[in-house]
Amino acid sequence: MKIVVLILLLAIVVSLGSGLFYLARDDQGSPRVLKALKIRVALSATLIAFLLLAYFMGWIQPMNSP
Repeated sequence: MKIVVLILLLAIVVSLGSGLFYLARDDQGSPRVLKALKIRVALSATLIAFLLLAYFMGWIQPMNSP
């Protein structure tokens, strides 16, 4: 469970870094920047959907305040 979340977060950060690299390196209007953005948005949506699924399936619980 934690491994899946960490892998998705790492993939999001890698996609963010590659988008920044392509933005700084390529010419204006590069399709690689747009592709990196699409991948990052898809990974973020997947992470949110996974967390919601895990919550509703009872795999994760909210922390109780003391």
